[in-house]
Amino acid sequence: MSNNSTISSVYSYIPALSDPFVQITTVVLVLFFTILIAKGITIYLQRSLNDKMDKEHLNILIKSIYYGAIVIAVVGVIFPYLQINTSGLLVAGGVVGIVLGFASQSIMGNLISGVFLMIERPIKIGDQVNIDNKMGFVEDIKIISTIIRTYDGLFIRLPNETVFTTSITNYVANLTRRFEYVVGIRYSDDADEAIKIIKDIIDKEPFALVNPGPSVFVDTLGDNAVNIIVRIWAPVKQWYDMKTRLLWIIKRTLEENGIEIAFPQRTVWFASELNTRKMPDISETGYDK
Repeated sequence: MSNNSTISSVYSYIPALSDPFVQITTVVLVLFFTILIAKGITIYLQRSLNDKMDKEHLNILIKSIYYGAIVIAVVGVIFPYLQINTSGLLVAGGVVGIVLGFASQSIMGNLISGVFLMIERPIKIGDQVNIDNKMGFVEDIKIISTIIRTYDGLFIRLPNETVFTTSITNYVANLTRRFEYVVGIRYSDDADEAIKIIKDIIDKEPFALVNPGPSVFVDTLGDNAVNIIVRIWAPVKQWYDMKTRLLWIIKRTLEENGIEIAFPQRTVWFASELNTRKMPDISETGYDK
């Protein structure tokens, strides 16, 4: 005997099932006690986990449990009591039933993923992240979705199932972050002097970390330049400001000391000597008239 047949047999013994008043009263009572129990559980969790979880994640976890209990009560108790066969609705409803079925499955998947996100806590509100190639700040973590505010001010809603199953890059989870420059100077310039100048600039920067310390060294001998790698660690909150500010300071200071940033150039050798002649001045040709 199937589960649906068993449930129908059990509810067939309930008197006056066809009485609308009894049905409405029963549904209201089930919802009332479900909400009451869910409220009690959430209050208990809030008191127990208040010191163990941050406020944002705790609120989301409580909401997930609260609304999840209501969904379970509706699907698992009220629908069978009213003899609503969800599989029958799926067949009878055709396309609408299929859409509703997939939507319900998606909602439950996002709800469960939201709970797992609360347990694992890979992100929190305010973090700077890259989720599914969507970069920005975590604006809100809701029951079934996460809101990302991009750098240009757009808001993107990501389903929690997507957030949980995709790779997440959290740029501010660590207190420090490193950035890197490649500074190319001419072969005729003194690389040791350039490294010394760059190190002096870093030493004067108040937010450049000493531990881990910076690294400045010749990396490659390129086609047009001696490439110097500059790696600097900074507090995560000052990382972007330092990265955009120090590069121009390095460029300007090097040029002030006679060291120029290299640019692509080619030296052309000819097998035989070229015969050249001086072009006459344009005023002598009369073409300027």
